[in-house]
Amino acid sequence: MKINVTIRTLFQKRIIKVVIIMNIGFVACLVLAILFLIIGIVFALLKEKGAKYVSGFRTLNHPEKYDKAYISLDMRNQCFTYALILFLGAILSYFISAIIAIPTYVLWGILFFKSVHLDAEKAFEKYLIK
Repeated sequence: MKINVTIRTLFQKRIIKVVIIMNIGFVACLVLAILFLIIGIVFALLKEKGAKYVSGFRTLNHPEKYDKAYISLDMRNQCFTYALILFLGAILSYFISAIIAIPTYVLWGILFFKSVHLDAEKAFEKYLIK
């Protein structure tokens, strides 16, 4: 009888693991949310020094003309916003349906690519010190 009970508990644990892994929307949103949360914390801790890690900042002709603290603050806020959106998507994917991850990623993609610029000067013009 003990063998039968042990097999059943092992089987139940496997089912729980499979259900969590099968919800790919939850896992995808959660992984990216954690990544953006970590990046946001790094920008919050580095403050003004974090500006040099922003893509395109090192290629600027005169980086001293730009407000580095504001750049880092803006990147921190963007990362925290992305993390919040993706955490909400993960929670909804877990409790409602894995399909919820699709509109979450669409929303995140719109916000993410809205802030992408090909020209570094244009991307940083709002950070110019006046």
